[in-house]
Amino acid sequence: MKKIELLSPAGNMECLKNAVKAGADAIYLGGILFSARAFAGNFNDTEIIEAIKYCHLYGVKVYVTCNILVYEREVDKFINYIRMLHQNNVDGIIIQDLGMVSLIREKFPNLELHASTQMHIHNLDGVKVCEKLGLKRVVIARETPVDVIKNIVDNTNLEIEVFGHGSLCVSYSGQCLFSSLIGNRSANRGSCTACCRLPYNILNKDNQKLNEGNYPLSMKDLNSLDNLDKLIESGASSLKIEGRMKSKEYVYVVTKIYREAIDSYYEQGKVIINHNLLDKLKRIFYREYTKGYLFNEDMKNIINSKYPNHQGINIGKVIDYQNNYAFVKLNGDISIFDGLRIINDNFEYGHILNEFYLNKKLVKEAHKNDIISFKTNKKIPMNSQVLLTKDNSLIEEIEKIPDRKIPIKIDINILKDKPITLKVSDSINEFILESIIPEISKNIPITKEVIKDKLSKLGNSIYYLKDIDINLDNNLFINMTILNNLKRELIDKLNELRIGKSNFIEKEYSLNIKDYPKVNKKSILVRNKTNDLNYDLIYSENKDDDAIIKLPKVMDNYDNLDINKEYLTGELGSFNKLKNIYCDYSFNVTNSYTVAILHSMGAKLITLSLELNYNMIKDIIDNYHMRYKKHPNLEVIIKGRREVMTLKTNLNKIYENNITLEDRFKNKYPIREVNNLTYIYDYKLLDDNTNYYEIGVNYLRENREI
Repeated sequence: MKKIELLSPAGNMECLKNAVKAGADAIYLGGILFSARAFAGNFNDTEIIEAIKYCHLYGVKVYVTCNILVYEREVDKFINYIRMLHQNNVDGIIIQDLGMVSLIREKFPNLELHASTQMHIHNLDGVKVCEKLGLKRVVIARETPVDVIKNIVDNTNLEIEVFGHGSLCVSYSGQCLFSSLIGNRSANRGSCTACCRLPYNILNKDNQKLNEGNYPLSMKDLNSLDNLDKLIESGASSLKIEGRMKSKEYVYVVTKIYREAIDSYYEQGKVIINHNLLDKLKRIFYREYTKGYLFNEDMKNIINSKYPNHQGINIGKVIDYQNNYAFVKLNGDISIFDGLRIINDNFEYGHILNEFYLNKKLVKEAHKNDIISFKTNKKIPMNSQVLLTKDNSLIEEIEKIPDRKIPIKIDINILKDKPITLKVSDSINEFILESIIPEISKNIPITKEVIKDKLSKLGNSIYYLKDIDINLDNNLFINMTILNNLKRELIDKLNELRIGKSNFIEKEYSLNIKDYPKVNKKSILVRNKTNDLNYDLIYSENKDDDAIIKLPKVMDNYDNLDINKEYLTGELGSFNKLKNIYCDYSFNVTNSYTVAILHSMGAKLITLSLELNYNMIKDIIDNYHMRYKKHPNLEVIIKGRREVMTLKTNLNKIYENNITLEDRFKNKYPIREVNNLTYIYDYKLLDDNTNYYEIGVNYLRENREI
């Protein structure tokens, strides 16, 4: 069994170095543009090139996230960026946009592409389509259970990457428009505002609040350590740790925990969890843990409805409050500059321990059972729980951990009347260096001890001499400059081999597609077909109707479907099983290249993304005409309710039927359960009277299914 890859996040260069230091096999990072974590530190082009070289020296791969939807006017800039990454030897690109997959695959055939989780691949058929599209790896949807993952692995040649630890989205990735439609910041464009972490009420039909906490959509963090053996045995190629917006300390500790746990499985046949490291991780970031959908966690245990943010660990309790000073009895150690969060029912207070007292004396540390006091600018309730959310001593401890070193072996031959030869091996690369013929010693001959001492001192390089074999004839002399030059040359040569060279090739892009007539037609989506609807095209959820059947966004199988019928589908796997496909808005089509690849795959009609405006749609159609000399068959939704989230969590089962989501502004979002999925709809009705026909849109759709 090939060892599973440990893939760690890096929001900046410090995080990257900490991930490498802790033992990551690969790093994923984002550039300033085209990355789905726009608010992470991210890397400029120069920093990306430096990061690739740095990681390759350590034998660590680098995957760059280009996992957002690309607008028509950005395509040239996007391709220039991809070209730069490819020329500088990036190991792979993580991508969401289907059109850009098509374009890159044609232009850069040697560049490895990974389907982002934003592409919403959650079944074997979706993976099979990715095979046909020329991808190397699929980052499977986080809602996919491990037994389904195993079946996918057993039936595909593609690598499957699985999220193993970190923050979870409550909605299927790539299927959340909440942030976009409500806050005008698109999650599909890297600008998610984390609407799911905000307070909401779940109301019944009588407008009574049903949820106990205030955060019914806020997920706990995924932790796979207890089930890591099952994940490894599923055959997944890569275990991904979420956290490009987390601190460098978080990146180090979480990578170290999983590095040790993975290694223990392969070395000892069982997973051994370092609970001391896990405790340290909770001090850095902790939102409570769940096994997640990956291991079929009960729905109620996936949501943390009380607190949406870092909770840390319990460090004590408030036992008194006098004269603006809180008195806390500790159940663990604490240090100067630590961060605290004090909570009690609806009370919450954050505090940095810039100074605190023990027995009325100013101190820098305190321990279990000590009673400390510190001044606050808010009255603290008695019996409040005190949480440690920043452990300053832990941060300092991690800062002092030295960088990794790469072991090398040297075989050196210093023989009479022969050139000096130096064979170097780092267990991956091996080469021989040659120097001058050594002189006969006139005074003191060189010794093996001197040679070993000299070659052991590898300066600031990433290497250390693990083993050396010296074959030395008697009574020979070497100038130390010779050994220094050999040492410098071996470091340069090793660096060159480890960094590697790009296999860059660029070709022309072309695609053969069908031409569609330009028409002005109307379509409608309903729950059940009615005979009095005056529409050219009718989509219906009711499978007994003779209308075009709307399929769920999440498909477990297609066994009961008639492949000769017409279907409105919202996910990629349908293309592996069905013939007559109409693409719903959830394909997130935002450029002409995506329109083209979907038409080339057989899509009869393509509904454009809900995140586009009139000018963006015009750009798509104009460029389609210019590039392909054909007309596309496009649809725009202009009326009705828009889905803002698709949840695997069935809120009706947690609460009751006929519930509504209410935000802090008293806006009410309808909720529906269909096939055990929860759909949350915008509180606003869409009513767009723009004339899209004039720019070449063929169908205007009204949604009436809710």
